[in-house]
Amino acid sequence: MEQGKLVVFSAPSGSGKTTLVNHLLKQHLPLGFSISATSRAPRGEEVDGKAYYFLSEAEFRTKIKEEAFVEYEEVYHGAFYGTLKSELERLWNEGKHVLFDIDVKGGLNIKAQYPKNTLAIFVQPPSLEELENRLRSRGTETEEKIQQRLDKSATELTFSQDFDVILVNDDLTQAKSEAVRLVKQFLHS
Repeated sequence: MEQGKLVVFSAPSGSGKTTLVNHLLKQHLPLGFSISATSRAPRGEEVDGKAYYFLSEAEFRTKIKEEAFVEYEEVYHGAFYGTLKSELERLWNEGKHVLFDIDVKGGLNIKAQYPKNTLAIFVQPPSLEELENRLRSRGTETEEKIQQRLDKSATELTFSQDFDVILVNDDLTQAKSEAVRLVKQFLHS
C-alpha cells in the first residue's frame, strides 16, 4: 500500500475516543494504530512503543528541527505530542490504513494535509458535566490537571464542526456500532 487512508478520532480528554479506537482495532479491519510521540512521562503501566513513543523534551525538539513529524503540538507547557512521518510509513508498508487517537488540533492538521484520504471523527461527550465526571473517575490526575483538561475541552468543543462527523458518545454501545459503521463505509469508498 503506497498511501492508505487515515481515520482520525479526536475529542476532548474523557470523551471516550480511546475506548472507541480500541474497539475498532478488535474488528478485523485493515487498520493499524498510529502511535504518537510525546514528551510527557509515562502514566501507570504505559509502555514505550505501545502507548506512545516517549521522548525527552530535548529529543522532541530535535525531531521538530529534523522535520520528522507529520504534525505536532505543545498541548500543555513542556508537553509535546506529535505523529512521526515514520509511523505512517510503517503502517502503510504493512498494508494497513492508519487509525489515530489524537487531540483536536492534531486531528485537524492531519485532515488538512491529507484531505481526500482522511475521515475525521469528532467524539463529543453528552455534556461538560459528564466529561468532568469521567475525568474525575479516572483517578489518575491532580485537581490542577483536571481543571486544565476541562478548560481545554471547552475550547476543543468549538472545533467540532470542522470535522467530517460528530459522534456523540452518550451511549457507549451505540457509539461503538456507529464508529464501526462509519469506518467500514469510509474504507470501502
